[in-house]
Amino acid sequence: MVTSNKKPQEELDLEVMMNFVDQCRGRKIHTRNIEISTYEYDEKHIVVEGILKDDLLIPVYASDKEKQPYSPHHMIIQLLIECPSLVIENINVEMPTIPYDWCIETADSLDPIKGLKIEPGFTSKVKKILREGKRCIHLTTLMFAIVPTVMQGYWTYSARKPSSTDIPPEINDHYLIDTCWVWRKDGPRVKMLDSSKA
Repeated sequence: MVTSNKKPQEELDLEVMMNFVDQCRGRKIHTRNIEISTYEYDEKHIVVEGILKDDLLIPVYASDKEKQPYSPHHMIIQLLIECPSLVIENINVEMPTIPYDWCIETADSLDPIKGLKIEPGFTSKVKKILREGKRCIHLTTLMFAIVPTVMQGYWTYSARKPSSTDIPPEINDHYLIDTCWVWRKDGPRVKMLDSSKA
């Protein structure tokens, strides 16, 4: 009996797909890091802070001049959010590093979002608001990264103290059910919630 040590083509394809970075012959040249943190502010508010930072890791040429590795974008958005309504009461934008002096003119571009509630449809509303005024693609990218994280921060804030439910009902009904495979309406995770209510 002859046995083959050859792997099926699907396994080989998967190995190749999963190792692009390992197969790179060159060096890492750029990183973009987005860090999002949630802070207790007081008994009725949280602050969600997002930080975006681009780092160019190799010398680059701009206007025929060589520039050494540097960070062209370093931007910070802080949202003061009322709990449990999830209304954005205030926004603070900081731009420690920007590529052009004109970029600072967009620092107030998120002001029209003040007063909005983070709920289904929020992203569409924000896209429409930002289409109508001055905007910065990096602030917009950071804002859209922050929004889904608010739920995790709010849940953590709510879970600081003992409660009869492990997830506040307002999060279940409006933000979790049918948002992903695990939280599908007819799935086992939602059924666990339903049985705990009975």
